[in-house]
Amino acid sequence: MKKSLWMAVIVLALVAWNASAQVLTQVPMQGSMAMPMVSYSAASGAISVMMPAAVPQLTPLLVSNPTNRFDPAAPWFSLLDPSAQGWAFSRRYGFDMDANSDALPANTQIWIRKLSGPADLKIYNYLSSPATFTPVFGTDGTTNAVFWSGLMWHPVVAVPPGTNDFSATFEVYLVDTTTGQEVAGSSSEPLVFNWTDVSDGRPTLNLAQKIVLAWPSATTTNWVLESAASMDATTWSSVTNTPVNVDGQPCVILDGNAARQFFRTRYMP
Repeated sequence: MKKSLWMAVIVLALVAWNASAQVLTQVPMQGSMAMPMVSYSAASGAISVMMPAAVPQLTPLLVSNPTNRFDPAAPWFSLLDPSAQGWAFSRRYGFDMDANSDALPANTQIWIRKLSGPADLKIYNYLSSPATFTPVFGTDGTTNAVFWSGLMWHPVVAVPPGTNDFSATFEVYLVDTTTGQEVAGSSSEPLVFNWTDVSDGRPTLNLAQKIVLAWPSATTTNWVLESAASMDATTWSSVTNTPVNVDGQPCVILDGNAARQFFRTRYMP
């Protein structure tokens, strides 16, 4: 194939890729909605919630929309964009009011409280316009309770990409707006939300604790490095690790998880 023809093929491929790539100004739902339906019973004075059977996936944008990127000006860019932290996320879970719910008592509001969940599962109040990405439910030191207006609400849930399963427990309850206190007996049963996490293929980093013993290179002639379990040991063993050069000095790298050891240098004529 002639060089000019190869160049034409490459240009056409780049044009096709650019045509499919998008700069996203909204956070995708990452699938169909999974709606817990909230209702109030005037007879019992309590909130109840019907949970969906679905278990949403928390998926990185690099997996769900591999050619797309977020607008760098968006407040969620630094957490969700693949060029930044690239966290896995979902907006599938959302709260909605059941059409058959009784009217709330006068001077009350609905609040949602997170009872438990892992620290690396973060939740954000999200709006596309104006662009809003505010930590809630204990994320980044916020309170674990949030006022809910009763309108459909889909917060963003995000975790580092991986292969773990995540779970968090919530409850929905009433607050007396006159006193600011929770209405006794109004709380729902605990609600367990589950997610599966999706990897984006990034390599796993391993951090190893090591001990580095170094000495000036000018004093190494006829000296050997030895170790023992105590300072007053009668038997010392030669350290057989091959020295390596670090910043111009010979040194040996030892396992930092080994049992307690003492080291000395011994002259060998």
